Amino acid sequence: MPDKRDEIILRGLRENNLKNIDLNIPKEKINVFTGLSGSGKSSVVFDTLATESRRQMTLNYPLYVRHQMPRYERPEADLMQNLSPVVVVEQKPVRGNSRSTVGTYTDIDPLIRLLFSRIGSPSIGSATEFSSDSSFGKCPECSGFGEIVAPDVHKLIDHSKSLRERAVRFKPLAPPGWQGRWMVDGGLFDPDLPIKDYPEDQYNLLVYGPKEGEQAFSRYYYKVGSRNIEWDGILPRFIRLYINRDLTKLKNVSQDDVLAVTSHTPCPTCEGSGLNPKVLESKINGLNIADYARLELTELLGELENIKDPVGTSIAEQAYPGVKQLVDLGLGYLSLSRKMGTLSGGEAQRVKIARHLGSSLNNITYIFDEPSAGLHSEEIDMLTRMLEDLRDNYNTVVVIEHNLAVIKTADEIIELGPKAGVGGGEVVYQGTQDGLKKASAITNLDHKVTLNKNPRKADEHFSIQNASANNLKDVGVEIPKNVLVSVCGVSGSGKSSLLFGAFADNYPETIAVNQGSIGTSSRSTLATYMGIMDDIRSILAKETGQPVGLFSFNSLGACPVCEGKGVTTPDVAFADPVTVTCEACGGTRYSDEALSHRYLGKNIVEILELSIEETNQYLKMPKIIKKVDTLKDVGLGYLTLGQTTSSLSGGEVQRLKLASHLKKEGQIYLLDEPSLGLHTQDNAQLLDVFQGLVDKGNSVILIEHNLNFIAASDWVIEMGPGGGKRGGEVLFEGTPEEMLEAGTLTAKWLKKGVKG
Repeated sequence: MPDKRDEIILRGLRENNLKNIDLNIPKEKINVFTGLSGSGKSSVVFDTLATESRRQMTLNYPLYVRHQMPRYERPEADLMQNLSPVVVVEQKPVRGNSRSTVGTYTDIDPLIRLLFSRIGSPSIGSATEFSSDSSFGKCPECSGFGEIVAPDVHKLIDHSKSLRERAVRFKPLAPPGWQGRWMVDGGLFDPDLPIKDYPEDQYNLLVYGPKEGEQAFSRYYYKVGSRNIEWDGILPRFIRLYINRDLTKLKNVSQDDVLAVTSHTPCPTCEGSGLNPKVLESKINGLNIADYARLELTELLGELENIKDPVGTSIAEQAYPGVKQLVDLGLGYLSLSRKMGTLSGGEAQRVKIARHLGSSLNNITYIFDEPSAGLHSEEIDMLTRMLEDLRDNYNTVVVIEHNLAVIKTADEIIELGPKAGVGGGEVVYQGTQDGLKKASAITNLDHKVTLNKNPRKADEHFSIQNASANNLKDVGVEIPKNVLVSVCGVSGSGKSSLLFGAFADNYPETIAVNQGSIGTSSRSTLATYMGIMDDIRSILAKETGQPVGLFSFNSLGACPVCEGKGVTTPDVAFADPVTVTCEACGGTRYSDEALSHRYLGKNIVEILELSIEETNQYLKMPKIIKKVDTLKDVGLGYLTLGQTTSSLSGGEVQRLKLASHLKKEGQIYLLDEPSLGLHTQDNAQLLDVFQGLVDKGNSVILIEHNLNFIAASDWVIEMGPGGGKRGGEVLFEGTPEEMLEAGTLTAKWLKKGVKG
């Protein structure tokens, strides 16, 4: 009888910075990968293990089906054996349009619609009729959006300015766009008179358009002539072009630009549900489908249990596990109608986890990318129990993690390093927790939190009064200036509503760094993202007398064969896709002509191969030095100028984003979980950056769960006590030392962290 294959065998791994490493990953265990940010964890777990498992799974389907599925290239490795099907829960932000809700994202909504179509009274029709996306189901007043979006004339127009001075604040309707030029040059309006000084008839014509039954024409001048175009008014034009359509379909105008000049009120016809009033007449046990969507998930479980109709019971039993999974992950206070875009990082992370855990299948490999991200220490307890349950159900659990509480649940710890980037990519340690403590590894499981016992004193404060957005309960708080402040609390407690909402509105000069994506691509590099590339091209162009575009692989300097991509992807029909390094340029992306020109002995590729640490010794331009120094400050000195942003780890992306904001001159920095994706050692370096900013007279305010950051702060504010409706209150304000005496959840874990 053959030996039981109870290990995933990986040999000769070479993806990204991996140095030909070998690994055996035990099955039916919790395997935690840790190490510095950029040490190679994602290259093993996602780019090798997950990619190969997915690639082999797709081979089980017929060719005509595989054509419709994602196609995966075989990873750089000698041998990958004993893989099992994978479920991947990544850290990437939840994607979805403005209508995406908890119910639609988790696929619970379709079951609820089916339930109402079968047993709702009076009967309406098919399940699709209960959707705000259907022609019958959507509210005729708000077209299914659930709210009335209307232009706010005072947001749209600065009445103290003239048209030429861009009184119209919405870019597409202002100069130098054609519509703005039309208003300025068309002859209907005085372009140099402040809007507040317009006569009433002229103001009404400009803003609201001609009176009913009348017409007005304005001259538009082209390069080769001109013609009269009918003038309809700023508000009617804005409504027609930007309101009476799905905002998510806007391409050239961002949704944020539209939302910035509009007001939003719940639709009175459908009471914010987006549904036709006729649909809302259909009820189950006295509740319509909108009522179901607004129930807290704990209440929804009770309603599903109360259904007695045999047909309804069978449908309710299918919806129940998905709702129960969310409740079990501590999200019982959410509702199905909650917009995905309004969830905190921790809430969104758990919704993603719940979406993947509704299955009773086993012998699966579950892969998690830092599942502790956005979670309070109290919630991490719940997370670790979930990981243990998965393992105990005969599954293999693979986790990338920096949080010590999660690492301590591991049956097997695999630490990569010893450094990051080119200095990483090796297995530093593999084994049990006890072995890690004895080994000279990077991760210290006995790490103790260091308490700031000499906090800075504040002379002035930022004041927030009567904050009531989302779940905030008329909050008033004084935030000290020129110190390091941490705002903490469980997921959904109101931290983001308080800071990115009320605080940022009151202090618009704030430099706010949230968790949004930086839009990584294979053509975006550190140099382009930091705004250094244009300066490098200018230096080369000045030195050589060549056009600037010759030193861009997106322009004149591109290799003619691969068009600046550095690789070619030959058509291999139905076989696995393959990426080949371009033979013409050797992967440099540049043409021979571009590479023939040099500055101080180096061509453009050799300059981009400089590490951040080396750059200042070669490129002396003050503007470049200042930007490069911010990258060194956040611990990215080991990366190269030409490294693509798509190849960066989550922690590296977070610090790159932070570095791009640190180069700005500012007085108030607001950061959303800057510890995300960072090892404990990386955290220490980042803390030094924040302390340095405060020492220079800036105010630094963090939303944080990380106890190291909270303990190092000068002032701590805790929100809570729970999430959603149970949150929105200030529980504690004081120094970290004073917090040790408090009875809050964060205080409980801070005490444990200090004791170790």
